[in-house]
Amino acid sequence: MTEAVPPTPTSDFVRDEIRVDIEAGTYGGRVQTRFPPEPNGHLHIGHAKAICVDFGIADDFDGRCNLRLDDTNPDVEEVEFVDSIQEDIAWLGYEPASVRFASDYFEQLYAWAERLVEQGKAYVDEQDGETISAQRGGYGKPGIESPYRDRPVEENLTELRRMRAGEYPDGSRVLRAKIDMQSENMQLRDPVMYRIRHSHHHRTGDTWFIYPTYDWAHGQSDAVEGVTHSLCTLEFRSNRPLYDWYLAHLPLEQTAPKQREFARLELTHTVTSKRRLRALVEDGIVDGWDDPRMPTLSGLRRRGYPPAAIREFCAYIGLTRTNSRHDIELLESFVRTHLNRTSQRRMAVLRPLEVVVDNWPSNDDGTPYVDHFDVVNNPENPDDGTRSVPFTGRLFIERDDFAEVPPPKFFRLSPGREVRLRGAYLVTCTDVEKNDAGEVTRVHVTMDPESRGGTAPDGRKVKSTMHWVSAEHAVDARVALYERLFSAPIPGERTGDAMDDLDPASVELLDAKVEPALADTAPGEVVQFERLGYFAHDPRTPMLFHRTVGLRDEWANIQKRAAR
Repeated sequence: MTEAVPPTPTSDFVRDEIRVDIEAGTYGGRVQTRFPPEPNGHLHIGHAKAICVDFGIADDFDGRCNLRLDDTNPDVEEVEFVDSIQEDIAWLGYEPASVRFASDYFEQLYAWAERLVEQGKAYVDEQDGETISAQRGGYGKPGIESPYRDRPVEENLTELRRMRAGEYPDGSRVLRAKIDMQSENMQLRDPVMYRIRHSHHHRTGDTWFIYPTYDWAHGQSDAVEGVTHSLCTLEFRSNRPLYDWYLAHLPLEQTAPKQREFARLELTHTVTSKRRLRALVEDGIVDGWDDPRMPTLSGLRRRGYPPAAIREFCAYIGLTRTNSRHDIELLESFVRTHLNRTSQRRMAVLRPLEVVVDNWPSNDDGTPYVDHFDVVNNPENPDDGTRSVPFTGRLFIERDDFAEVPPPKFFRLSPGREVRLRGAYLVTCTDVEKNDAGEVTRVHVTMDPESRGGTAPDGRKVKSTMHWVSAEHAVDARVALYERLFSAPIPGERTGDAMDDLDPASVELLDAKVEPALADTAPGEVVQFERLGYFAHDPRTPMLFHRTVGLRDEWANIQKRAAR
């Protein structure tokens, strides 16, 4: 198996700039970051990179990283999402220096907004949102100044205070910064700072009727907390001048934080838009935010992705200034490599076919004899020891492991062919039973009693080793097999709508037969089903297993094809 080993993260453009700031004493040698998600959904794999960057850089420089929930839009935010975000961060292995909320600073933000109004740098606009958007113009197209842009300061203050008091309906007024309606940077064309929302807030209740926009709340919250380096993804690069403009016009007691941008994480066959993920949940296409097909961290956790593998993957792809899309197979290779080292091996038969060993002995009282074999739990970790697996004269094997008329290069069980049953005996197919439709329902074999342990005494070789489960001891289990939720490498590339590339058959549920030891699998534990892949025991439903990844290293195959 090919292992993708992450490089030592000694240098990248963000860390290099931080080192320069430390040497220059810009922030007194201090490094502080923050992770600022909006609690309007579950975090996804793209957020994992941001978490690793924000918390990882703080750790690298003995700094601190806060979790700050950007709770400025009460219409879509819920306590459930606040809780899930904190759970995801802890699962990834990080602990915030403190947990903050943008709503902690609503009073300060409002006081600073009044200050900008008093300075003639903000005004209340009574136009509707559609008109304001149209007047902003576009790249190469001039903006049109609002007729309210030059209203007197006292009138603006009165209007803003009435907005705060809840005297106006939603959408009737906004507070805008007065910057430059002809700027080439559209973010500087008098951006909105506050909008009216008569909505209940999950923390502040019904205290506020106006809520700050992200751009107004973000940089100022950074400043209040003492953030030194505000790290975000490239789509916020054009927002940086606005970030700096706001901070430059406020009475800060310390050096203003710096915003720096890096490439976001994009994967093939994956959608990370919260709007689309929410639609998948609300439309019933998936079974909730933690559906194992979802790219959410809760979904990946339920599917069995180890947090260490995600961290190693994020370290491997590193920080760049250019957006790119990574093959999902690369992430899976990190998952597979980690699970190969850590997961216990077990035998499970997903599509059972009964096998009867005709020459299997009976006990003196006529009951079937039961043999037991010690099987290694994980060949990668000898300290994991062995387990005892029962073997009887009636077994289950995979239906695909038998062919009455074998195709070329089929070396598994077929009439007259001898195979090895993993760790047990060599058996040869002698007969089959069929139903009225001509389908094989039972296979008869004879075993070589001298081959106990799976080795022939005369040294003869067999070309196939198959897993099995004793029918007398088998435990019933449900197994979920997953394909890509989106069949296209870039969802929506062909039609413009990612939903057009949804795979309607992205999950298959099977009734499986598994060895007794799997009944003792802890909720959430991932095991390797021998020859089949890695499977996670569902944390809520006993004996439901989700396929995490298969055994085949698809990333290694991609690399081989690219090298040709």
